[in-house]
Amino acid sequence: MTRAVEVENPEGMGPFVFVCDHASNFFPPPYDVALGVSEGDKSAHIAWDPGALGVAKGLAASLDAPLVYTTVSRLIIDCNREENRTDLIPCLSETTRIAGNENLPASEKAFRIELAHRPFHDAIDKVLDLRAESGVPTALVSIHTYTPVYKGEERPWEIGLISETDRRLADSVIADLKDRGDLTVGDNEPYAPSDGVYYTVRRHGQDRRLPCLMIEIRNDEVKTVEEEARWSRMLTPVLEKAVQSLLAAGPGGVDA
Repeated sequence: MTRAVEVENPEGMGPFVFVCDHASNFFPPPYDVALGVSEGDKSAHIAWDPGALGVAKGLAASLDAPLVYTTVSRLIIDCNREENRTDLIPCLSETTRIAGNENLPASEKAFRIELAHRPFHDAIDKVLDLRAESGVPTALVSIHTYTPVYKGEERPWEIGLISETDRRLADSVIADLKDRGDLTVGDNEPYAPSDGVYYTVRRHGQDRRLPCLMIEIRNDEVKTVEEEARWSRMLTPVLEKAVQSLLAAGPGGVDA
């Protein structure tokens, strides 16, 4: 089985690197059967972030950015979780039991980590290391989507911006999106780093002192290719404005 990660435009010279942890709902054999999930579950949000990869590809193309993404379902392994987390390989996703993930031997967990988790994070490190060696200013942005209703609770935000101690991108992007007047914008909604969803951004962005941000789009906003493209076009100028302001601020703005 091949490593479950793809890297596009690795030599892109724009100021962003985009990552997409939950890009795919592909279940390679034997996981297409062994996990015990229905065909409906395989296409549902528990298996991936529908629409996220399309938005990420659009942003990477418009901003000449590298893009790193996974190519298997997060029900096989969640690349946005620490290796020692109990939900790294989820036995319960929202309210759905994943029977094939219960009572796994250590060898199977190790296999899945080597299949997708470590290759994904190694690929991000490789892209970022090369840019650092070349002195290319870099900001890291992770693209996700979320459900309009979670465990019976409606979510009013069309988009949420997730950040932790680094607000260099978040404050600018939130302000510009709110200024549009046609969006309900979440600030650490519907998730926050305290919910355990910030691992990839923290590890590769915050820990490297790069400007970083996690973008969550409600998935009923990106049901079609056209809607994915609309969100890419909407986010491109606000992200570009945010990072250009940091570049203009000099060495303390965007770390290289």
